[in-house]
Amino acid sequence: MEDITREELERLVGRYRVDIFYDIVDMITSLYDMDQTWNNGGKKWIYEYKFRKNGKTLCAFYFKENILGFMIIFGKDERTKIDGIRNELSSDVIDAYDNAQIFHDGKWVMFNITDYKISEDLKKLLFIKKEPNRKITTN
Repeated sequence: MEDITREELERLVGRYRVDIFYDIVDMITSLYDMDQTWNNGGKKWIYEYKFRKNGKTLCAFYFKENILGFMIIFGKDERTKIDGIRNELSSDVIDAYDNAQIFHDGKWVMFNITDYKISEDLKKLLFIKKEPNRKITTN
């Protein structure tokens, strides 16, 4: 699938959510060397934007009218680690996590991104999912 334009995304989910999307993408890209691909969103979504490396998915964004979703699938060991940082996460993130369904390959957690305050929580969860594979530099 070809890249989706910023204008198309803004028509779909609004400028504010698109700004958040690109900021989170920049954060992920600064931490992880991953393939990034646009896909059809399946039955429930219009578009998917996925971060993968060597056949393993780190996370994915999902787009549909007025909604920006962000999914991470957590395995059993990762869920144990999340239990250790629950007190550091916002109530919205905990609610999404607690209400997510567990399948044979892990707990599929879809976060509804409505504002910037979720960014730091997503970063913590991504660190549990996979340690950054890019060298982190400070200025």
